Amino acid sequence: MWLTAVRDIAIVLLALESLVIGILLAVMLVQLRKLMRMLRDEIAPVLRSANDTVDTVRGTTHFLSQNLVEPAIKISSVSSGAWQAVRNLLFIRRRVVGRSSNDMFDGSGKAQ
Repeated sequence: MWLTAVRDIAIVLLALESLVIGILLAVMLVQLRKLMRMLRDEIAPVLRSANDTVDTVRGTTHFLSQNLVEPAIKISSVSSGAWQAVRNLLFIRRRVVGRSSNDMFDGSGKAQ
């Protein structure tokens, strides 16, 4: 007799548990539906806006690279090369001028 009472109580408890699980599953589905709507309606436009911003930044950096950085690098390299050429020419001139003036004197400093 007590075994049938325990069995009946277990059946009732399992039925209540199944009912609670069903209600929680329905609540979870409703929440999942709300989440999907939020992703579609709110987050997708934010992501599109962020993507547009990244495209704008990419275009700006390309423009600056082509119109500011590359010409500055070219000017800097040309001016550096020209400066080095002038320095080398002046150095060679000093050496040539220095030799010709040294050729006129012997080691004692007297003119030949």
